[in-house]
Amino acid sequence: MIDARLTLALGEGGLVMPNDDLIAVMKPPSEARLNDLPKDRCVIVEGFKPSFDNWSARGFRAEVQTDQKYGAVIVCLPRAKADARAMIATAMQITDGPVVIDGQKTSGVDSILKEMRKRTALTAPISKAHGKLFWCPVADPEAFADWVAGPAMTPGGFWTAPGVFSADGIDPASALLAAHLPDRLGAHVADLGAGWGFLSAHVLTRQDVQTVHLVEAEHMALECARRNVTDPRAIFHWADATQWSAPERIESVVMNPPFHLSRAADPGIGQAFVEAASRVLAPQGNLWMVANRHLPYEQSLQARFANVFEVGGDTRFKLFHATRPKRVSK
Repeated sequence: MIDARLTLALGEGGLVMPNDDLIAVMKPPSEARLNDLPKDRCVIVEGFKPSFDNWSARGFRAEVQTDQKYGAVIVCLPRAKADARAMIATAMQITDGPVVIDGQKTSGVDSILKEMRKRTALTAPISKAHGKLFWCPVADPEAFADWVAGPAMTPGGFWTAPGVFSADGIDPASALLAAHLPDRLGAHVADLGAGWGFLSAHVLTRQDVQTVHLVEAEHMALECARRNVTDPRAIFHWADATQWSAPERIESVVMNPPFHLSRAADPGIGQAFVEAASRVLAPQGNLWMVANRHLPYEQSLQARFANVFEVGGDTRFKLFHATRPKRVSK
């Protein structure tokens, strides 16, 4: 991972970090140690709430986003290429020093290296632990001006951004769930993992709804949701949905939970969402959920709700309606 490559770069590789200025580290893996960097001068730039909280708990200064100047910037590549490009463009703008790029092969580091070589001077890459690290010795913002990206409106009329789930348009699973929601959902609704707000916007077409709580861990997605959902009944929460506590009695939860943090599917994430839904719902509350058909959520739903029904779907997705959450003692 990054630690092994960074150690080599700062040693025999010739990478020199500033002696006094702050160093920004953009989206480092949560398991990274960063022992080779001065902790008191590191700023972790991270918009994913669980990761943000992890770095804060470890004593690092964490920021959601930043436009101040740094002595150096380290970019840890995400999987989404558009997001990676935007991060690199931002890094070039916020330092006059080196911009370091680190990534696993599975994150497309080779492709990014090839593209960047066509635009600016780079060091030879350091290859180790199934990844590469290289750097631009002096930031070159003009060479990457066309990579700058932020929230933008899709042809469908919704705001999204690079790195946000379903950035190119409406997710088909969410569209399927929206089409099957009942006319009445109750006064207070929570959208767990709200993304850029498609489901919440649909929920707010119901006249009986008084509040919709949009709970989303990715800060940029929530910023897009604020643009897409301007109804005053919407309340926005930058939070890990699996840890969120409802401020009022929730009568319905709607959700299309994520099921991976890396390339491999992890049903445990969706199962944690099911548990969270059962916890925040009122005793007579309702859960409306969509999931990929291959994901095994039935057992978790039956453990957390008295009644579980599969109410629709297709070859790709299945729709669940669960009622009467169980209070499971720990």
